[in-house]
Parts: sequence; structure tokens; C-alpha cells
Amino acid sequence: MTPPPKRLLLRRSLSASLSLALAAFGTAAAVVLSSAPPARAAGVPAPSPLAVPGRGATVPFKEQEAEYATTNGTLIGPNRLYGTLPSEASGRQAVTLDAVGEYVEFTLTAPANAMSFRYSLPDSPDGTGRDASIDVRVSDGAPKSVPVTSKYGWYYGGYPFNNNPGDTNPHHFYDEARTMFGSTLPIGTKVRLQVSSTAASPTFTIDLADFEQVGAPVGRPSGALDVVSDFGADPTGATDSTGRIQAAVDAGRAQGKEVYIPQGTFQVRDHIVVDKVTLRGAGPWYSVLTGRDPSNRSKAVGVYGKYAADGGSSNVTLKDFAIIGDIRERVDNDQVNAIGGAMSNSVVDNIWMQHTKCGAWMDGPMDNFTVKNSRILDQTADGVNFHYGVTNSTVTNTFVRNTGDDGLAMWAENVPNVKNKFTFNTVILPILANNIVTYGGKDITISDNVMSDTITNGGGLHVANRYPGVNSGQGTAVSGITTAARNTLIRTGNNDFNWRFGVGAVWFSGLNEPINATINITDTEILDSSYAAIHLIEGATNGLHFDNVRIDGAGTYALQIQAPGTATFTDVVATHIAQSNPIHNCVGSGFQITRGSGNSGWYSDPPACTGTWPDPVWTNGGVPGGGTDPTDPPTDPPTDPPADPGNIALGRPVTESGHADVYGAANAVDGNANSYWESTNHAFPQTITVDLGAPKAVKRVVLKLPPATAWATRTQTLSVSGSADNSSYSSLKGSAGYVFDPADGNTATITLPGTSARYLRLTFTANTGWPAGQLSELEAYTS
Repeated sequence: MTPPPKRLLLRRSLSASLSLALAAFGTAAAVVLSSAPPARAAGVPAPSPLAVPGRGATVPFKEQEAEYATTNGTLIGPNRLYGTLPSEASGRQAVTLDAVGEYVEFTLTAPANAMSFRYSLPDSPDGTGRDASIDVRVSDGAPKSVPVTSKYGWYYGGYPFNNNPGDTNPHHFYDEARTMFGSTLPIGTKVRLQVSSTAASPTFTIDLADFEQVGAPVGRPSGALDVVSDFGADPTGATDSTGRIQAAVDAGRAQGKEVYIPQGTFQVRDHIVVDKVTLRGAGPWYSVLTGRDPSNRSKAVGVYGKYAADGGSSNVTLKDFAIIGDIRERVDNDQVNAIGGAMSNSVVDNIWMQHTKCGAWMDGPMDNFTVKNSRILDQTADGVNFHYGVTNSTVTNTFVRNTGDDGLAMWAENVPNVKNKFTFNTVILPILANNIVTYGGKDITISDNVMSDTITNGGGLHVANRYPGVNSGQGTAVSGITTAARNTLIRTGNNDFNWRFGVGAVWFSGLNEPINATINITDTEILDSSYAAIHLIEGATNGLHFDNVRIDGAGTYALQIQAPGTATFTDVVATHIAQSNPIHNCVGSGFQITRGSGNSGWYSDPPACTGTWPDPVWTNGGVPGGGTDPTDPPTDPPTDPPADPGNIALGRPVTESGHADVYGAANAVDGNANSYWESTNHAFPQTITVDLGAPKAVKRVVLKLPPATAWATRTQTLSVSGSADNSSYSSLKGSAGYVFDPADGNTATITLPGTSARYLRLTFTANTGWPAGQLSELEAYTS
């Protein structure tokens, strides 16, 4: 089955392994030449996700950040503001080159014969992308021109996004290129990325470079079938090899032999379907599958097991090759992932996945599947998703960077996910959504990972009853014991452009239904969070246990509580929290905290409960105010509310009598007119209630529907009532019909008497456009 959209579904008629003060240049050593001034780096270098001992993936490369190298270019950042070029850079800093002769120069700290580098070019005016090249100069040798492109970046508009530069919301700016030097360069060699021409691109932004020593090609195993010599596949990539490789794979299964992909680049324009076979290459730097059907763009390179409906596949090994696709857009119905289908008792080992939609989207039911020792880069959607009944399966020792959606995800849609594990992975820069997440699932383990630099609409680690098919009735909700142990999160969480408030580094959501399970967060570091460190929203989460957790740096709060629940805290220590009150909680006693021993820095009674959200204070690794100089004065967190509090319902806790599909009540207070609440259909009356946190004299409410013309004119009949205790309600406005007309912005305003009330409730009894209450925004004002 094809993966349905799961992001912004809006369409409808401790161990002290790393310190923030660590001067972590990754593995780089900054070298300054007298002939070129160095870039002015951040006053305190940003902590590196590759410098956490014992956690994350063991990678074969040494990484160097451009902002700490020798350069005559321009430092950009640090900046985490969504939509800006540095916000998507590793460590939120990079170097821009905009003139011939400008360069970034790295000095090798270990022998290397290959490099990959992360860069960004500006988009072309028509959104089709631009091609250019940049010189790689090794010491005094002749330059090598390496192609670079913007074709795999630059998305616009709302989900599922487009390539139209005239639209808003530009994002997904960076890509990676790789090249081999031809010989092994010793320690101390200077490798320079230098601009030779600005004719094809006016600027080149360099984020980082990864240097590695690639081993010799792996030879043909004894007795293996060779896709070239035995079946005629074309290693030059000039002709389509799909049928010939498929024939080799089918023969390998029938004869019980391995299938070997020798050195070369092979055009593959549709799925290679594997079952009970080993497909092995000469190494991911040598054996490359690439390609896409020139006329049917829904067909592209991929290695797939048979789908479960067709019996599934089993006993498959994929090893030592690369799948580098040509996917430049996101179309969720297109199966253009590097790896997919169902593969039980199977292993993916040392596979390089790049420029596909998802690295591995696995549709179960299936059991005992492992991805390990792999690299997943530059995807338009998820890195890995265990979807629909995947059990006893693992992703381990895998490096993930620049995914268009969740980095590593499990989604128990309709069929339970059970006993899956994400362990020892490094997940960096998911452009949309979370670094690591489980949507539902029983007895899940997420341990020994490093997560960093979440960009938007998600956090670092997420546990949730969210998205279709996740509920206790089907056994797919979060249940049993969820273990999140020995994880490090750096600069995770970010501003959700729908909710308009920060998403926490570690966050929990009971949107579909409350979470009632045991969730153990232990031996964990939450460092330099962009907003809150720990966050609850969208329905109750019960059974949380935090033990030996170090919070060092949070842009807003240590805890942001927007939903009920229960949690115990033992040996939880928080420092460098931006707000003087470390807890934001407007649900009051609805969230029950049990404090054990060893806690400090995160608890307050009473907590903060304000009508506005504070701007985050980003320290970028400990520098006050997030400046580039340690002598910059600190930025004091805001303490006084503005004179006009504006929309006091924005981001507030909200409940409902019911909702259809994924159109929950939180959509009505998220600040985004395109998302909406829709009540249970054919079940009037229906209610939506917002908790303002304290009694407020509301004088008007503004009700909105999505402004798109597809939302034809309709009249909704509703009343407004208020309450001090969410028990006894009195009428604030009697039932009346309100017209929502796209010609007038699909907005209706209701004047109220200004009676003080903490809880504001709308009761819908009719809708001429749909058999349910519908509301994209419920705004409340005291003036």
C-alpha cells in the first residue's frame, strides 16, 4: 500500500558525556593561513552531534564544520529562525562564498581518500533548480571540478509542498555531494572548496565536509551471480538495467546464490523486487543504483520486498551498495523510496540512500527486519518508517541527515507495531517533524541515539497517539513499556509554524486518545533546546518517568505542560533555562508531578500561566543571547505581558465533544487558518471548549474557517457559554446562525458582554455546509 500523507493533514470539503561549554569542533582542527582571514566563528563553538562518546552511530568519516575552517568567505548564523539559510545548517552556522576565489579550506585530521560536503545554492527563478560546480583543491594540486545542484532542495508552500518560488515558506535548502581524491591524503593535507565562477550560481554556501578513508572495492563472492558478466547489466549507466538486474535477482533466488553488483553506476527505473536472496555490491562508493522512468515519474529506482498482500518477502540481505535517486518533489502516493515493501527476517547493511522520497518505508505486517551501518541523506520525506504492523525490527548504527519529514519513525497504523528498536543512531536536521518518533506501538525501545537540530513542526524525541489508525481499539496505541534510555538531544525542538509556540525537545501527544502506558526516559541529556526541554500537548499522557535526566539550556521552559497527565521525576537537573519560572502549566492539577530525590532547577509552584508565549532565548551552546561573541550582553527573557494581550485563546488547552479523522480541537487554537477542527459528523450538538488559564473578561470572539474558496459559503448555528470551573456554564451569547463567506475571509465575529470566564465553550447545532461543527480558528479578545 502507498503511504498516505501524515504531516499537516489539512485537506477537506544522566551521563555527562557532553557539556554545552564544550569547545567541540566535531573532529576538526581549525587552521588559519596568513594569506586568508579566518571566519569569525561563534564565541563558544556549538556542541557537535558527532562528539558524544558511546552514543549515536559509529561513522566512517571525520567531520569538519565550515564555520571553524580557514576561509575568506562570510560566516552566516548562528540563527534558528525557520526559513533562513543558517537555520538549516549543522550547528545553525555556515559560510557563504559569493566571489571568484573565495573558499573554505579544511585540514585533514586523519588520512582520507574521499569527501562529501554539504552545501546550498540559491534556487533558480523558475524553481527547476540550477546546476553549477565548485573546485576541490588539494594542497597545491590541480583543481577538480565537482558538480553541485539545487534541484534536490528548495520547497515552497504548504504540505506536501511545491517548487514554485512565488509561493511562501521556502525551506529544504541543502544537499550533499561526494567525490574521491584518487589517492590517500595524509594528515595535515589542506583541502579547499573554492569558487571558480559565479556565472551558474551567484553564491555557494558551505555547511560542512566529511572526510573518510574508503576501502578497496569488495570483490565478487565465490559462486555469486554477477549482474554484469552473467546478465548483461550496463555499469556505465547509459542504458536501462532494470530488467537485467531483476533477472539476476530471480535467478539468485531460484539457485540459492548471492547476486553481485560490481563497480559501476546502473540505471534502474523501477523496483527491483527481492525475496529469499542476497544482493551485494562492491561498496556504497563503488556500486550505485540510480534512475527514474523518463515518462512515468511515479516509477523510480528502489529495492522492494513483496507487499504483505502478495505474501511478503523474507530472508533478504541487501549489502554494500548505494541507491541514489532523482526525486525532486514529494508525492506521497508515489512509491519512489530507496527500500520498501515487506521483508521479514531480513537485513539492510551498509547501504547509502540519497535523493529518494524515503530511505526505507516498510509496510507490514512483517517481522525481524534490521537496517544497520547505513547512511540516509537528503530525502523528501522520512528516513525510515516502520509502518503498519512491523514487529521485532531494528534500525541501528545508522546516520541520518536532512530528511524532509521524520528522521526515524514507527507508525502503527491499524496494525500493531511491537518490540521495535531504534538504537545507536545519529539523526540530524529533519527539515519537517521529528528526529525520532513512535506513533503508537507496544514495548518500543529508543536508546543510545544522538538527535540534533530539529528545523520545524516537531521535536527531537516524540511519543504519541497521533495520526490515523493509532488507537487502543485496534491495539495500536502506545502501550506496554516505552524505553527511551541514554539518548542525547542537541538543539532539538523548534517553532511549529501552525501552533506558533515552541515544540519541546522531548514531547508527548495524546491527540487521538490519552496515552496510558509506562514511558521511561532515563540517563538522557537534553542540551540547548530551541524551546522547552519537555512538552505535553493534545490530550493526556500518563505513566511518564524521568530518571537521571540532565537539561542544560532551554530557549523557553524546562517543562511546557499543555495537557493533563502523570509523571515522576528523579535526579532531573536543569540549568540555563531562559524563563525565570521553569514551568509553564495552565492545566493546573490536571498534571500530577511526583518528585523523587536529586531534582533541581526545573520545578516551580506555582508555575507560569501566561496569555502569551515568550520569545525563545537561543544560547547556541552557552553564549548569552545566542550572539557570536561571548562578550555580547545577555538577552533578558521577557517578563511583562504586552499591554494588549491579543488573541488569548492562541495555543491554549482545548477540549471537544469529538472530532472526525485527524481534525482535532488543537487545530482551532494553533494560529493557522488552514488547519481546522471538525466535530464528529452527524452528531449535533457538538462542543469545543478552550481553557484561557485564568478568568478573563472576553468581549469578542472571532471564528474562522480556512480562507480557500473551496470552502463554500455556509451558515453555522452556535451559542457561546462560559464557566469558572469547567463544570457550571452560563450563557454568554444565545444560539444564532453565523455566515462564513470566503469572499469575506470566511470569518465571523461575535460580540460578548465581557463577563469573566476561564472556560469558553461553543456549542454547534447546525451547519449548512457539512454535518458537523467546523472551525479553523477560535480567537478570543478582551478588547
